[in-house]
Amino acid sequence: MEGKKDYKRKKEEDVILVRVLGKDIRGDIKIRSALTKVDGVSWAISNAVCKVLELDQNVKLQDFKKDELKKIEEFMKNLEVPSFLKNRQNDLESGEDLHISGADLKLRKEFDIKRLKKIRSYKGVRHVAGLPVRGQRTKANFRRNRKPSVAAAKKKG
Repeated sequence: MEGKKDYKRKKEEDVILVRVLGKDIRGDIKIRSALTKVDGVSWAISNAVCKVLELDQNVKLQDFKKDELKKIEEFMKNLEVPSFLKNRQNDLESGEDLHISGADLKLRKEFDIKRLKKIRSYKGVRHVAGLPVRGQRTKANFRRNRKPSVAAAKKKG
């Protein structure tokens, strides 16, 4: 292994932080993996951004100029990719295929869960009870997340 170079991660003080879509990202990361640090951006979206904008995927984030970063942000705000890559297909309010990222994604997810709880759907009831929502088994898993049941609380008192 003489040809291999030892990898040493730079200290936090030596790295430039770059702000992309409201998220501070280390500048010493390659663009394709740096974009995935933003909430709502998957590897597929990151790869699509690099392909459409014809960016070299091995260039580090800190090597991009400010106007190039602005161009990337503008493209990611209104993505022109196939609808199966977007994270809000057939949105409830607008009926369109949207792609949301960052703080907006967290807010929308929260509103969706509140709506499920309000209409008392099966998923909403599972969220309220602190149980798994997507059909996983509960006999062996999810012990830590389980809230005490109403019957167990009455026995103690």
